[in-house]
Amino acid sequence: MFLKEFRNHFNKELLGVFPQTEIDSFFFLLIEKELGLQRIDVALNNQVSISEDTFKHLYNSLSRLKNQEPIQYILGDTEFYGLPFKVTKDTLIPRPETEELVRWILEEVAELQSCKIGKSLSILDIGTGTGCIPIALAKNLPNSDITSIDISSKAIKIAKENAELNDVQINFIEQDVLRANSLNVIANEMKHSQNSNEIATSNTPRNHKQFDIIVSNPPYVRELEKTEIQPNVIENEPHMALFVDDENPLVFYKKIADLAKNHLNENGMLFFEINQYLGKETVKTLAKKGFQTELRKDIFGNDRMTKSTVL
Repeated sequence: MFLKEFRNHFNKELLGVFPQTEIDSFFFLLIEKELGLQRIDVALNNQVSISEDTFKHLYNSLSRLKNQEPIQYILGDTEFYGLPFKVTKDTLIPRPETEELVRWILEEVAELQSCKIGKSLSILDIGTGTGCIPIALAKNLPNSDITSIDISSKAIKIAKENAELNDVQINFIEQDVLRANSLNVIANEMKHSQNSNEIATSNTPRNHKQFDIIVSNPPYVRELEKTEIQPNVIENEPHMALFVDDENPLVFYKKIADLAKNHLNENGMLFFEINQYLGKETVKTLAKKGFQTELRKDIFGNDRMTKSTVL
């Protein structure tokens, strides 16, 4: 089969399932992955012959697209903040809104760096997924010491692979933040933390400061909001990383804020990605926890992220 014939078939099968612009995007992404051809190459020569094995791969990908499986899972990778990332169904697909959160952190961190001449920035990421947030920060803040935790061992595995792929050093720990008594995960404790049920022991001093920045993109979608979520997300992405109980939707924010207050260094900052419908509630909750908070909208005009400092 020639490339032109496959493209006609591809368009016909997906027409009505996706807009034409998305169909074109999917096609070129798959062709680049399978044949190593850029869009310009296809335009110049659409009579490229497709081998039987390659056609089988392309047809399988087409079938998965018809079932509305995300293209990132089909390809096995995506891009975040200009960097390559492996993705599997054990991790959420990194999104543009999260890139905005990373950009905000990088904007704010300049002042912190000026106060820490000769010292590395200490950063904690909670709920790492693919590792997109800490890895993007590490690439842009080479003089930083970054620790990242996640409850999922499978997500940690992918995050470690992504750190290696992007040539950065991140301290990854498998841990459930909701069960943590404190955030003492400094380097000399890490060997003991890997297989621990708690991030730190109960006799750790509560006033031990440790991090310049704490950032989290925790689960925040309420069960009642499931009807607003695209079927391809509901059916493919890990629910543990997405949803929270309707009765306590800010459970992660409350817990992380409690921990952060005791472990942020002087002038330290706490960043969150948040539920667009709970912006004001999140700010109020953080105020009750002793934080002064700035709420920021994303490019779509939705309340999407916060920056907090201890009052």
